[in-house]
Amino acid sequence: MRPDDILAEFLLPTKELRHDLPFFTKTLGMRLENIFPADDPSVATFSGHGLRLRIEKGADVPPGVLRILTDSPDDFAGGQRELIAPNGTRVLVVPLSPAVEHPATQHEFAVRRLRDEAPWVIGRAGMHYRDLIPTRLGGSIIASHIRIPDGGPVPDMVHYHTVGFQLIFCYKGWVDVLYEDQGDVIRLHAGDCVTQPPGIRHRVVEASPEIEVIEIGVPADHVTTIDHDFTLPNGKGDPAREWDGQTFVHHIKDKAEWHPFRVPGFTARDTGITAGTKGVAGIQVVRRSEGIPPASRHDADIHFTFVMDGTMTLTAEGEADRDLQKGDAFVIPPQMVAQYKDCSDDLELLEVALRGDFTTTLA
Repeated sequence: MRPDDILAEFLLPTKELRHDLPFFTKTLGMRLENIFPADDPSVATFSGHGLRLRIEKGADVPPGVLRILTDSPDDFAGGQRELIAPNGTRVLVVPLSPAVEHPATQHEFAVRRLRDEAPWVIGRAGMHYRDLIPTRLGGSIIASHIRIPDGGPVPDMVHYHTVGFQLIFCYKGWVDVLYEDQGDVIRLHAGDCVTQPPGIRHRVVEASPEIEVIEIGVPADHVTTIDHDFTLPNGKGDPAREWDGQTFVHHIKDKAEWHPFRVPGFTARDTGITAGTKGVAGIQVVRRSEGIPPASRHDADIHFTFVMDGTMTLTAEGEADRDLQKGDAFVIPPQMVAQYKDCSDDLELLEVALRGDFTTTLA
């Protein structure tokens, strides 16, 4: 049997078919495919907008909801956003291309410990996810600790995200990924990271056993779209190409330069993501240096940190001290005075800030 020999259709009920004919053909712009019996029609089939409907008099099914997706809603059905068909079917006219909606950040001081045994959830392509910010700050951000226990080929498809900002940071092991206009497979080793600009096509190819990554997405709820017609790799494009104002950034740990961190007592390597996103986000890897780190406050809307190695004590005004170790994560809201104390010599932190061009004031 050939695929062309198979069709699928949705069954909808009606009490009087003749009332539905002009609505589905003229108002919704669908095409009448067949109708019967001739002397007193009770069944009709319509097609259009990628859909096939069968409307049958007396059918014992609910009228249902029909969503019409279009980026020109004013040109459809007289600009109405919601209609009710004569047979009771509710018709909603909604955007074809999903837009990024940035909810206001609900600021809070939050700590997530690995030893508290937060649940791992099996997500897309069989990957395991651990939520590092359970409240997601009101939906403004999602921070995920992701692992693939067995490694090997990943059953992923070419896809893209409707997102404001997205980071993939390789925490342990290695992972092979393909990105639009970036040539052949890119292997991320532990300490490397990439940004996934809004709309860039990509696919995870293969991973080492026990691979772990930290993924940041803004906002928390964003649409992932599978692109069945796009093939990767697709060659190399313009390195300066922008996707919604952002360039693709590939930061390699072994090529990074270390500089004094904005808070004394630490050194840091900047990933170049602040420049690549025009200030949307800033990503730094921070290590313990010399001296006692002073207390400080920041004015970033979102300031998230993941402890990659070592131990420390986090103190924050109005909060009990938190002893942290690798695998833990925390969020410090703007203008809260905080201090990193009792830092082990091997302390290493992944800092994520939105915006990336925020300022820090030593307390």
